[in-house]
Amino acid sequence: MHYLVVDDETRLTDLVVRYLTESGHTAEGHYDGPSGLAAARDARVDAVVLDVMLPGMDGVEVCRTLRGEGVDVPVILLTARGAISERVAGLDAGADDYVVKPFAMEELLARLRAISRRRPGTAGTTGRLRVGDLVLDPDQQRAWRGDHELDLARREFGVLRVLMENAGCVVSRLQLLDEVWDGETDLRSNAIDVHVSKVRAKVDRAFDRTTITTLRGRGYRLETAP
Repeated sequence: MHYLVVDDETRLTDLVVRYLTESGHTAEGHYDGPSGLAAARDARVDAVVLDVMLPGMDGVEVCRTLRGEGVDVPVILLTARGAISERVAGLDAGADDYVVKPFAMEELLARLRAISRRRPGTAGTTGRLRVGDLVLDPDQQRAWRGDHELDLARREFGVLRVLMENAGCVVSRLQLLDEVWDGETDLRSNAIDVHVSKVRAKVDRAFDRTTITTLRGRGYRLETAP
């Protein structure tokens, strides 16, 4: 994914760009409304992180202008804590989501992934995911370990998909919550752990493998080594 970050706090912008890059994506930063607007018109941009308070043109106006031009790139607004009016104005202007400052980088990335998947024309275009002898087909909602098809419930399929999309990287419980449960449970629930355990039983233990590992206090990882 190629992400655009627009915020006049240069240190924050640079930190977000670096985090997204280290997470395996490409990202670029801009520090004012007009330059952010120009960059967001590029069809190669998959999603925009847009601060509301920007010099030259505020984030709400940038978003409204993009939508008026027919640019449907997903937009996440960065708003101040308690600034409900900013969120309402941004969503009315066409923003897809918002994140309140200060925020966790993991949460921002999870929300970026979520809105990128919802973008018209992107779903079903990535083809099958492959990690070793694990294969997952998002379109058909089917998965295999070698020649054996896996019998996965809907949430279990979602957990495996996120792990395979991020193979070799840590997937936090917050990310699974956002991408698989869409916020319908909470981190205090054991639903995430239960489903990961079920996936591990079907994907690993049934084949005498150990590819899904738990990193205490951090999350889970699908190992890529054979």
